Amino acid sequence: MTTYFLGIDAGSSLTKAAVFDVNGNQLGMGVRRIHLQRPHPGWSEIDPVEAWSAVSAAIRAALDSAGVAATDIAAVGLSAAMVGAWLVDGDGNALRPGIVWEDSRAQELLDERVAAVPDFYRRIFRSNGCVLQQGCTLPLLAWLQIHEPDVLERASHVFSYKDFLRLKLTGRVAADRTEAAVAPGSASLRDRSPEMLDLFEIAGLAQKLPAPAESETIAGLVTAEAAALTGLAEGTPVAIGAGDVPATVIGASALEAGIALAVLGTTCMVGIVSDQPVFTPPDIGLLFTLPGEAWFRAMVNVAGTLNLDWAIATLLPDIAAEPDLYARMEAMIAPLPIGCEGVVYLPYLSESGIIAPVVDHEARAGFHGLAPRHGRPHMIRAVYEGVALALRDLYDELEGTTGTILLTGGGARSQMWTQMIADALGATVLVPAGTEFGARGAALLAATAVGRFWSVRQASTSTRQIQRRQEPDHTTKPAWDRAFINYRARRDSILRG
Repeated sequence: MTTYFLGIDAGSSLTKAAVFDVNGNQLGMGVRRIHLQRPHPGWSEIDPVEAWSAVSAAIRAALDSAGVAATDIAAVGLSAAMVGAWLVDGDGNALRPGIVWEDSRAQELLDERVAAVPDFYRRIFRSNGCVLQQGCTLPLLAWLQIHEPDVLERASHVFSYKDFLRLKLTGRVAADRTEAAVAPGSASLRDRSPEMLDLFEIAGLAQKLPAPAESETIAGLVTAEAAALTGLAEGTPVAIGAGDVPATVIGASALEAGIALAVLGTTCMVGIVSDQPVFTPPDIGLLFTLPGEAWFRAMVNVAGTLNLDWAIATLLPDIAAEPDLYARMEAMIAPLPIGCEGVVYLPYLSESGIIAPVVDHEARAGFHGLAPRHGRPHMIRAVYEGVALALRDLYDELEGTTGTILLTGGGARSQMWTQMIADALGATVLVPAGTEFGARGAALLAATAVGRFWSVRQASTSTRQIQRRQEPDHTTKPAWDRAFINYRARRDSILRG
């Protein structure tokens, strides 16, 4: 009997499930859209019923797409958008909508904590190596303690998105180290931190946070009820799993010290894997605790392909629905020189600002240097270049880079954009085969949990397949250096960090 593994990757807009073989080859996938609820300014929530329904439907679709029997699935792995707060009672029933990482309701509370504890953010960074996001679990717990005490009192457990989905699959409560460390917790200890609980004045809620387990261990088995809804076989093992960024590192075959990985998806980030937690440069970026005793030091711009999606909708509505949109768009901008004849685009298209190369929650996107002689092609090319130069801005902050970088995400499908990134960074860009690296990483964790690999690192690196290799064109270096100097000058003129 052939054995396969199912990986689940639940985001704040799409839920995906995919079937993989033991070599990491994707055989089929199911996708369902999730509706993000924003009942108040700054709030970002997901209906737990819809979340579970989307996962169930995506799993069924993945099994159908792959053409495999439920009994051929050896194990299931989970990944999802990290942190946030999902509250359940003792019977596993959700008590309120799940709060996701994009939520910023806790900002006023954080401002009050900074006023009382001036080194508040510095203490957090020293513990978990991350610039604090408002939608992390501990600030949300502190907010709930003040604003929804009755709901919090009824909650037996508070955990993250994937942990809620695993509970629905197995009936078991669990959490993992990748989430515990960024809650915020301790990156060095790979665990929760009593000091951080005290800092947020929620030490009395510690019992509501499940003890973290290793991502590549078994959490439980698919229940009869979950089997009926998902099409999986009752008794199928389910791994603990990991947050979406750690799962993507694993799935992109990057779980090896010294490997640099960039993600050019809705979010834009670049980081490097290490065998020790790296807290430098201080007070910018994020540090993800990875399975397999590794860490991922990441610089995050927050907005990636979202910039191009916005530009298409805003600047190219007349061709936005055309099947050859991207080919036409790239043909439009190809004749223009590097530097867009002075037009610069800063790709800070996120309402939460940026956390690298400086922290500025008020940073916003914009064009600079526009003149009457510039048209749509200049603006579209400036968006492509702006994201590439933002990646260089982030890449330059990392320590220990080797001149080679793995690139994943929707933006990696564009050879023109990939070549721009190689040239702008002066680095060899390797595009791994495949697309669903979060689901792939979750599936590899499941495969490790049932003994198909002796370690997560082996699972990640032994399944590496490179689809495309693009070398930097060194003859373009002077032009890209000039473009970067112009980019940084415009960046420095608006950032407050």
